[in-house]
Amino acid sequence: MIHMGVSDNKWITFALVAVGVFMSTLDGSIVNIALPVIMKDLNVPMTTIEWVPLIYLLTISSLLLAFGRLSDLKGRWWVFYRGFILFSLGSFICGIARHAIWLVAARSFQGVGAAMLMACSPALVVDIFPPQERGRALGMIGTVVAAGLTTGPALGGMIVSIASWRYIFYINIPIGIFASIWAYRVLKTETIDAPTNETFDWLGAVLLGVCFCSIIIALARLHSRGATGLQFMFFAAIALISAAGLYRLEKQKPYPIFDLSLLRIRLFILPVLSAVILFMGLFTMVFLMPFFLVHPAGYSPAKAGYFMVAPFLFLFFVSPVSGWISDRIGSRLLCTLGMIVISSGLFLLSRLSASAHYLSIIWRLALIGIGISLFIPPNSATAMSAVPPERRGIAGSTLATARNFGMVLGVALAGLVFNTVFNALSGGLSFKVYAPEQRSAFMTAFQYAMVSGAVVTGLGVIVTFLRGSDSNRQ
Repeated sequence: MIHMGVSDNKWITFALVAVGVFMSTLDGSIVNIALPVIMKDLNVPMTTIEWVPLIYLLTISSLLLAFGRLSDLKGRWWVFYRGFILFSLGSFICGIARHAIWLVAARSFQGVGAAMLMACSPALVVDIFPPQERGRALGMIGTVVAAGLTTGPALGGMIVSIASWRYIFYINIPIGIFASIWAYRVLKTETIDAPTNETFDWLGAVLLGVCFCSIIIALARLHSRGATGLQFMFFAAIALISAAGLYRLEKQKPYPIFDLSLLRIRLFILPVLSAVILFMGLFTMVFLMPFFLVHPAGYSPAKAGYFMVAPFLFLFFVSPVSGWISDRIGSRLLCTLGMIVISSGLFLLSRLSASAHYLSIIWRLALIGIGISLFIPPNSATAMSAVPPERRGIAGSTLATARNFGMVLGVALAGLVFNTVFNALSGGLSFKVYAPEQRSAFMTAFQYAMVSGAVVTGLGVIVTFLRGSDSNRQ
């Protein structure tokens, strides 16, 4: 177990965690709104530009479990403050990148720092708050997430309207430098109860990364060659082999990268799976909506940024209440309702036309935001409370991995469906530079992608409900 030393004031530690959460969520949302501008400036098709968010989320997903385990062994502070340093350096490299390939590589480096921050954040919150306050605390983290997600689109849209898109990365640098110094001073006195003979599972970490990367690359290749394409089959086989190898290795390791015993905890594994599904559906919308708003709908990047604020405004008000209610009644009903609302919102987005009134767009996005706010705090509190204290680092990083891997799958699914349909309707063209004559093909492809997100989250309703009662969690 982790013990906080001099910094026993839980609100100081909470504020530090909030900065890390804000930075990581801000960066994701601020980049998404700039994707149409980046695609045009770097003169690359959507199939290339989708790797800007994909590689960032994929890197995070591949490394979260490793850094979560490392935080259990070496301490949260050891991982956390270094995460701020790497994230800031990665942001600088992203800003100076001159070609798409270098931007993608820099985003991967930035993702390493983000993974270090995300792996520690849930565990730090659970470490310092008693069980009866965790739902409220995680609900407040939901409010911080809301601040990052809400500020990102508006700020990103404003920046790309008045300056280069590169400044969306530069703004992270001063915050990251300040936060790394603060984290070092606040958390460095923590102590760890973990036995000193425990070792880090390097091979497990590598296999996990190979598995995740192979899955996403296989999905990226699916739309161009289909399920019978050699590249798809190769990477799908690599994913299966690495997954099987990881499972066998983790059963044998005394100190694995992932504790397989957690899979036997119903109130942990089902919330984790639900999180994957929710964020997979959500990010079909987050990835494609800026393209819809800027191109067929005809809004400026700045106005598109204001639209994308709508889904996340409700996190400010609904998340703390949802967390408070879940402390009393559990997560099952709240999370199931949240998943239903999100699925409904995605389906309603698929019914939009390019000439839809702006209020028709906003209330659909707001509906999705309400669903997210209902789901996240109780789901996180249940998953984290279901595991032993000495495994909360790996549990927190598993939950964060689920969230980010769901995002990766959502972007990949949106790209797969959109590009497949657009390619078929446009006579084999790739979406690169939008032209008015492409409007019909774009809208049909967009609508199919939103329906795919609605179907995924519709299945998630069943998975979420199957968790059963958790009103007596400790």
